[in-house]
Amino acid sequence: MIAHQAEAVVLRTWPLHEADQIVSLFTRDQGKIKGVAKAAMKSRRRFGGALEPMTYVRASYAEKPKQELVRLDSCEILSSPLSHPVDYVRAAVLAFFSEVLEDTLPDHDPQETVFRLLLAVLEYTRVEQPWMPLTYFALWVTRLMGWLPDLSRCVFCSVPLTGAAAFFHSQANGLFCAQHKHGGYSQLSFDSHALALRVFRSPISALVTEPWPRNRAVDLRRFALRSLERNMERKLTTAAVLSRLGG
Repeated sequence: MIAHQAEAVVLRTWPLHEADQIVSLFTRDQGKIKGVAKAAMKSRRRFGGALEPMTYVRASYAEKPKQELVRLDSCEILSSPLSHPVDYVRAAVLAFFSEVLEDTLPDHDPQETVFRLLLAVLEYTRVEQPWMPLTYFALWVTRLMGWLPDLSRCVFCSVPLTGAAAFFHSQANGLFCAQHKHGGYSQLSFDSHALALRVFRSPISALVTEPWPRNRAVDLRRFALRSLERNMERKLTTAAVLSRLGG
């Protein structure tokens, strides 16, 4: 057995037997791992409240060579989404983070940049405007996965789109100029296009002081979510929920 201690965010849990749980953890050093938490449903001393999705923890676990699941011994809570009120919108945003990362991250592949992105958006999901961290995460995770072309130029002809109309389609990556958009394309508003370019130039802290009502950048989120679904090759359950909430 090789003992480890690592910073991690809980992505998801599944029941196993009467009191055990399988836990999916996104660790800073080893990427996504899965482990068995023995008696997790009963042991408040080792796991009390620490296995809620999107909880940032210091996890202690043991790994046996050639064994797929690690043995999760304990988790110390570093930050919990439950430390602040969680309404339905926040719950949907947190579930979206979990679903995307659980389904896109390969096992045992460190993704330091994605890990730092997740910690940043989790910090600001506690504020009154969860649509901002949702927008920031959806754009950045799509880019970090290598699925998002340069949004400042038309992907067909490379003409600059700054100050010009930009269009997107659910079956194509990137943005298009007016000359190369066809039937079924949607326009990205000038404000949303400018915001997308700012997202990739600015830390999330630079955006949090601005007003983020639900209707801000709806078209940009739609573009980002469609990009994710197209490249993940499946519909996201949480994206449908967020759409019904108006986001």
